[in-house]
Amino acid sequence: MTASHATQSANDPSFMFDRDAETMPRTQIRDIQLERLKWSLERVYENVPHYRRAFDAAGVHPDQLNSLADLRHFPFTVKTDLRDNYPYDILATPVGGLSRIHASSGTTGKPTIVGYTKGDLDRWAGLMARSMAGAGVRPGDVVHNAYGYGLFTGGLGAHYGAERLGCAVIPVSGGGTERQVSLIRDLGPVILCSTPSYALNIAEVAEGMGVDIAALPVHRGLFGAEPWSNEMRRQLDRRLGLKSVDVYGLSEIMGPGVACECDVARDGLHGWEDHFLFEVIDPETLEPLAMGEAGELVITTLTKEAMPMIRYRTRDITRLTDVPCACGRTHLRICRVTGRDDDMMIIRGVNVYPSQIESVLVGLEGLAPHYQIRLFKQGALDAISVDVEILPDTADGEDDPAAKAKEVRHHIKSIIGVTCDVSVKRPGEVPRSEGKAVRVVDLR
Repeated sequence: MTASHATQSANDPSFMFDRDAETMPRTQIRDIQLERLKWSLERVYENVPHYRRAFDAAGVHPDQLNSLADLRHFPFTVKTDLRDNYPYDILATPVGGLSRIHASSGTTGKPTIVGYTKGDLDRWAGLMARSMAGAGVRPGDVVHNAYGYGLFTGGLGAHYGAERLGCAVIPVSGGGTERQVSLIRDLGPVILCSTPSYALNIAEVAEGMGVDIAALPVHRGLFGAEPWSNEMRRQLDRRLGLKSVDVYGLSEIMGPGVACECDVARDGLHGWEDHFLFEVIDPETLEPLAMGEAGELVITTLTKEAMPMIRYRTRDITRLTDVPCACGRTHLRICRVTGRDDDMMIIRGVNVYPSQIESVLVGLEGLAPHYQIRLFKQGALDAISVDVEILPDTADGEDDPAAKAKEVRHHIKSIIGVTCDVSVKRPGEVPRSEGKAVRVVDLR
């Protein structure tokens, strides 16, 4: 723990892991950002040939950075840059100086390799501890960690953050859902960490086992790694009997803990600006957008040693706000991610994100909160179908599946503006998640 804990009580609702850092004046945040941004630019220019070539091609040099606004003249980094420099050419630290290597799944190409120095891992644990404390986790809590362990950053990120905060961790990872329920019942954790879709799976399996999971001690859920809607939040809160909090991160930047909601407001995720610089750009023109305007989130790391990222395009669609938060933290907030730019579907001229369909489906009477979207060709045009699932107590009733499908089609058409086919499935027929949910199946 940091020295700022000395005057705090863990039972204090305003408890912070690092109060000095989390409440620093915004002028001080900007001064720190400028100093650390200069260091990051110099580090990649000197040590990463890709960045040297990109900066030279753009006619910019780290010495030209005199203000934070000057960053807009530097080129973006995209995921293909990491794959083109696979495995280690994007690193600013020799492989022999690394302490850990993570990687993406590589399902759409070469995996993205992410390296960490000992200092990077120390800062990651501290930022995740900071995030978890903001979400309502306290020293001494027992944390049930159902994020996947291994190359995926979620499991180990949450694990070391919780330990840094002073918690006991149950490192169960994903899968084996009946065993997960038994451990939650028997070991009495008060914190659940997982993807939101898998948390719903845990709730459903618990109900099938006759376990009233909402009556168990778990009172906080730290959910992330996939976009989820406010409607999904309400389902999670009700069915699990907890307060769900959104945590944000991505492997290329660090992992979980780049930003996190506070449990005081649950209205936007505090992005830790002393370690990251956040921008929002128009994904078409690539021009920076003003605070409060919706666009693509771009992140620059300020303290990473092994793999600094300069203006990394996350593809996540969101807004930023610097309106003061009720919790007292001064770092800006990232509004709930509504989808990814590369997940956007254009169906007969209508732009649709999976999260928009989720917002319509989750909570509709008689439907379980499980769905899957299918994209296919209808002649020369793209078309969409949605698989939904009825609740068990509806499956044996008199509800007409055709009538339910018609109702769902009507809601999607009237709210989103897209016409789609709807298939009503029986309980358990829509695939369940044991990690990141597969929401869209592209058959085109």
